[in-house]
Amino acid sequence: MDVMPKWAEVVLVPLISLLLASILSAIVILAIGENPWDALMLMIDGALGSTYGWGYTLYYATNFIFTGLAVAIAFHARMFNIGGEGQAMLGGLGVALVCLYIPWPHWSLALLGASVSAAIFGAAWATIPAFLQAKRGSHIVITTIMFNFIAAALLNFLLIGALKPTGSMEPATGKFPETTHLPSFQDMFSTADNVMFRGAPANISFFVAVAACFALWFLIWRTRLGYEIRAFGHSESAAKYAGISPTKIIMIAMMISGALAGMMAINNVMGEAERLVLNAVEGAGFIGIAVALMGRSHPFGVFLAALLFGFLYQGGAELALWTSIPRELIVVIQALVILFTGALDNMVRMPLERIFLAFRKPAKGA
Repeated sequence: MDVMPKWAEVVLVPLISLLLASILSAIVILAIGENPWDALMLMIDGALGSTYGWGYTLYYATNFIFTGLAVAIAFHARMFNIGGEGQAMLGGLGVALVCLYIPWPHWSLALLGASVSAAIFGAAWATIPAFLQAKRGSHIVITTIMFNFIAAALLNFLLIGALKPTGSMEPATGKFPETTHLPSFQDMFSTADNVMFRGAPANISFFVAVAACFALWFLIWRTRLGYEIRAFGHSESAAKYAGISPTKIIMIAMMISGALAGMMAINNVMGEAERLVLNAVEGAGFIGIAVALMGRSHPFGVFLAALLFGFLYQGGAELALWTSIPRELIVVIQALVILFTGALDNMVRMPLERIFLAFRKPAKGA
């Protein structure tokens, strides 16, 4: 029987970890001569105080939802997919190819085609490390992180060669046709009298990311395949005894993981840049690891953690703009969040378990 109730595992442990990370972050801000409270208020105002700020926060959060879900499904199968960065790069390539070379009549059809293409390219890039893990015993962490560098080199080769427009000096594709441009939040929610989300990059792909959360929840907890993935993640030997094929689970889980990471490209490549550029992913694949850790690999937790990291990204940009606090401090805060929610998880969990154990009523006859 679990020592802590499920709600404490999902909510209380990450919340206390976040509080501890915030306290240490405040000490760092004090050490560089700034007021932590003023810094927090500036971050809140810059990230949440206007529709413009919300537009950027939700744009970043959309990227982190996709990559966080990608890491989460791999976690459930007891695998650590560090390759979300490369899989998202290849997803961007899939988006660029269908947007540039297929004459779409409307953005809705283009979104569907780009989503499928991004998922296929991301899944294909994850399939190779998965096969090496399943058949050769190669460690998934090593192979996926190596494939990030291979993906970057491949993308660089294509963007300075076959995909570069004639006469361009920039490693990027040409602009996608107008019929592939996704509606932004400004287009969707503004009225003649009130312009909302002005200039912010948030777009309809945010709702695709939310739908992906529901789809992954249904897959993991409401399907036979999800049960097999979770069973394999808890005990490979028990899963094999029950007739579950390790090769099947490794391959399928990693392909789903790669597909989710690849679908991030519909937000940053198709929705924001409207072309494929070399550094489009911007580290979101690695942030997905922290998002999955903090979200306890649950789609709803991933959604909330992605919002938090979106807030940190946008709020950190405001800090760098209006104070002497460097932009890199946000990396420090992110590192502290990862430290407490990951490496130091037991530092929070074990005292909580003792507290809940002390308040538990003894069984009758004990």
